[in-house]
Order: sequence, then structure tokens, then C-alpha cells
Amino acid sequence: MDILAGVSTEWLKALTWITAVTVGVAILLWRPRRPDLAGLAALVVFMAASAGAGIYVLNHLGDGRWGGDQQSKLSPPPLTDAPMVGQFLEPLEGMLGGVTDGINEFVDFRSALPVALDFFVAAGWALALSVPLALVAMVVTARAAKRLKAEFTGYMSEVEQLRKELELVKRHVGYQAHDII
Repeated sequence: MDILAGVSTEWLKALTWITAVTVGVAILLWRPRRPDLAGLAALVVFMAASAGAGIYVLNHLGDGRWGGDQQSKLSPPPLTDAPMVGQFLEPLEGMLGGVTDGINEFVDFRSALPVALDFFVAAGWALALSVPLALVAMVVTARAAKRLKAEFTGYMSEVEQLRKELELVKRHVGYQAHDII
């Protein structure tokens, strides 16, 4: 079952954008402090959707949505209807049928290829834009990790200081057991 059977080329292009924007907004709502990750996710989804749409077009070459119906299809001449020699021309008619089918498939491919290439070019641009955005996201993540590591080190030193103070308090009180903390 083909769920995209009724979708035109323009709607297929729009669906790639709609999907990317939806994912970007969802990530932005989930992580509002990280718009870099939302943008990167939207670009990656757009890239995947565009590549998928291009593959879909190439898998449905005979579909009229890509412009293959604008040129009439070839059909082989009926040679078997010829009197007396028609039965001897059956192999030739089969061969001509194969040639015309190949030509018709080539016409469909020639019509669908520019549409598919538009999707592949859009996916390529998304890939090109995702590289610098991924680098920005890596830098932001590295800075956040460095900040968290500094906070953790501060907390660990504070815990160590509190342990030392607790030992001093225990000695001052005269408590001998070391198994409380």
C-alpha cells in the first residue's frame, strides 16, 4: 500500500519541510535551552526526508506525477495480425515489445530524474549546513560538560572539607566510632 500515492511533487517537497520544522519545534520544546540541537535535529530530519523522497521518486518511475505522462508511450506494431506470416513474426513482435518497454522506462526515468535530483540536492545542502551546526553543538556541549565537571569538582572538595570538619567535631566530642560516615 502506497500512502504517498496521492501526493503531488509540491506536497512532497512541503512534507519534507513540515517534518523537519515539526521535529525542530518538538526538540526546542523539549530542550528550550539548546536551540542548536533543535536546529541540528531539524536539518538531519530534512536531509533524511529529502533523500527518502528522492528514493521514492526513483522507485515510482512510471508514476505520472513526475511528468512521464506528458510524452506519449510507445507501443509495438501488431505483427501477428499479418495474414499468412503473422505466426512467424511473433518472436519479432516480442522483441519489439521489449524494446518499446525499455524506451518507455527510459522516458519515465528521464522525466523522474530531475525531480529526484531536486530532492537529493536539498539533502546535500542540508548535509552541508549540518556540519557547521554540528560543530557549534559540539562546542556548546563541551562547554557545558566543562562547567558541570567544575561544579562536580567543587562539590567533591566541599564534601571532603565537610568530612574533615566532621572528624574534628567527632574528636572534640570524644566520639571514637568511625563507622557513621
